[in-house]
Amino acid sequence: MVSKEQILQWLQAFATEIAQNKEYLTELDAAIGDADHGINMDRGFKKVISQLPTFADQDIGSILKAVSMTLISSIGGASGPLYGTWFLRASADVTGKQELTEQDLQRLLQFGLNGVLQRGKAQLGDKTMVDVLSPSVLAFEQAVGEGRDIVAALQQAVIAAEQGMKDTTPMLAKKGRASYLGERSIGHQDPGATSAYLMLKCLLTVVQA
Repeated sequence: MVSKEQILQWLQAFATEIAQNKEYLTELDAAIGDADHGINMDRGFKKVISQLPTFADQDIGSILKAVSMTLISSIGGASGPLYGTWFLRASADVTGKQELTEQDLQRLLQFGLNGVLQRGKAQLGDKTMVDVLSPSVLAFEQAVGEGRDIVAALQQAVIAAEQGMKDTTPMLAKKGRASYLGERSIGHQDPGATSAYLMLKCLLTVVQA
């Protein structure tokens, strides 16, 4: 089970991770984007953490929905709508819950991915956060299907996420600002894929603690 307290710890851990990697994410984005991914994500998650006390006593679904609204209103560029949509769709299936089973978390991750796919219209291989979210969902689902517990399933998901992130480097960008660069986008790791990996890595860190 993943408790509500662990979800709150995850949000805090992710905000801290983003703050620590703000310059790195912005450097990645400078190569193929607007050079603002780290700055935008840091601003958004600082706002989330500042508002956390106002919704921390609610159920998991309501917490994730509040995170979504905060991100959409405070992050510019593509990151706000995409991460906002991820958290909004992820919240949809866990309304009223105080803890999550393996199946709950599997649906949460799948719903979040579905939201990003619909919002961003990106496919696997387009050099976006989808290249991290999609294989991680599949790995988690396979692990749960094999009877693994949440920690083991998340470990598999994070391994897949890290590989997905690294795999964006040789890709040609087909979505967003990076796609304008054409061939010049090849050889650079995608910043959105990187922050998505950090999000999943932080979830694993909290759950296995």
